[in-house]
Amino acid sequence: MRPGDQSLLMKLLDLPTAGPLETTGEVRLWDAMRAYADAAADIGFDVLRFAAPDPSVLDRPGVPLLLRDTGPGFLTCQPSLVLRIGPAAPAVMFNVHLDTVAPFEPAGFDGTRFVGRGAIDAKGPAVALLAGVRAAVTTEPSVGRDIGVLVQAVSGEEGGAMGTFGTRPLVEAGFHGELNIFCEPTGLRYLPRCSASMTACVRVDGEDAIDDEPHRGHNATVLLGFLAQHLADDLPKHGQVCVAGLHTGRMHNRVYGRGELLLNIPYDSGEAAAKMTSALEDGLRSGIAAFEDRFRRSPAFARTATDAAAITGLRWLKRDLPALPAQDIPLLDAFVPRWPDDEPAFTCDALWLADVPGTKTAVLGPGSLGANNAHSRGEYADVEELDRFGDLVREIVVRFARDGGA
Repeated sequence: MRPGDQSLLMKLLDLPTAGPLETTGEVRLWDAMRAYADAAADIGFDVLRFAAPDPSVLDRPGVPLLLRDTGPGFLTCQPSLVLRIGPAAPAVMFNVHLDTVAPFEPAGFDGTRFVGRGAIDAKGPAVALLAGVRAAVTTEPSVGRDIGVLVQAVSGEEGGAMGTFGTRPLVEAGFHGELNIFCEPTGLRYLPRCSASMTACVRVDGEDAIDDEPHRGHNATVLLGFLAQHLADDLPKHGQVCVAGLHTGRMHNRVYGRGELLLNIPYDSGEAAAKMTSALEDGLRSGIAAFEDRFRRSPAFARTATDAAAITGLRWLKRDLPALPAQDIPLLDAFVPRWPDDEPAFTCDALWLADVPGTKTAVLGPGSLGANNAHSRGEYADVEELDRFGDLVREIVVRFARDGGA
C-alpha cells in the first residue's frame, strides 16, 4: 500500500460516515465520497453519478418499514458515487460501501495496522480496490481501453437499509458489469451467493396496570418472554433465526401491557422465505396456545392468558427481498478460493443482482466480520490483508481484460 493510499484511508477513517439510521450525529458521506472520487481521478476514473437518491426510491416494494417513516431530509446526507474507467461494456463492476455503523471510533495507524470504524467494513477494502485497479491499468494496456472498470461507492448498506436507496437504484439504472464483485469481508474467498433476510415484529397491544394490582392488566413482558423462548426452541427446526430485541418498558412499578419482540430470519431463496414465514405463523399460534394453557389458572396472569390471542399480532418490518442464488464463476475459480458450499452465506447488497440477466456476481474481500471486530469496538485491518485484496483485484481485472469479459 502506497503512502498516498495510506493517507486516503486515514482520511476516510477520520470522517464520521454512519448514516441517520445509526446515529443522530454528524454524517460526512459527501466529504468521504469526494475524497474517494479525487483519488480515483488520479487513476483515470470519470464520475458518472454523484448524488443523493431520489425520494421515490423509498416508495418501492421491499423497502423496510423503518425507512418509510423517515423525514424529508433523510436521504440528502447519503449520496452514492459511480466511477468508470474505459467503455461501458464489457466491464467488471466493484461495489463498496462507505457508510459505517455507529459509534464513531478514532482512527489510527501504526505502520502495519489501521484501526477505526470502517477499517475492514468497508473503507479499507475501498482503498485497496483503487490500488488494485491502478495496478491493473499499469499491467494490462487493454484495461480502460477495451474493457471498462466500474466502481459503485454507496451509502445505505448499513443500518438495516439493505441497499434499497444505495445499490438498488444504481443497478436498476444499468450501472453494473458482466462480472460484479461486492467488497465485503470474506477472508479472500469468493462467495458466489448472497442470502437476504426478513424481520418480524411480534407485538402485544394490551392494557397496563399498576404494580399493586398486576392482575388487572395484560403482562406483555411475561407473554413476550414466553413467546421468545417458545420460538427460539421451535423455529431453528425449520431454518436459521435470530431472536433479537424484546422491549416492554424500563420501570419497576407497573405492568406493561404493550411491547414488541423482534426476530430476524435469513433465507437463501423464495421457497426458504415462504417456509420460514409459515413456520413463524404456526409457531406463534402454538406458542400462544401453550401460554394460555400454562397461565389461565394463574391469578396474576389469567387475564393475559385469556386475551393472549386477541392482543398479540405479527407484522413484517422487512420482507420480500431477493436472494442471490449460487452460481459458478470460472474466471474466479481459476485462482480464488471458493466459499464452502456448506458454510452459510450472509446478507449484503449483492442481492440486488439476483434478477439481472447476463451477469455473474460474487462477494469478495479481506478479513472477517468477526475476527476484525467489524460492527464492534476495535475494528481493524492489517496492511498485509488489504494489499492481498488489492492484488486479487488487479488479477481479476487483468484476467477479465485478457479473456474479453467474464
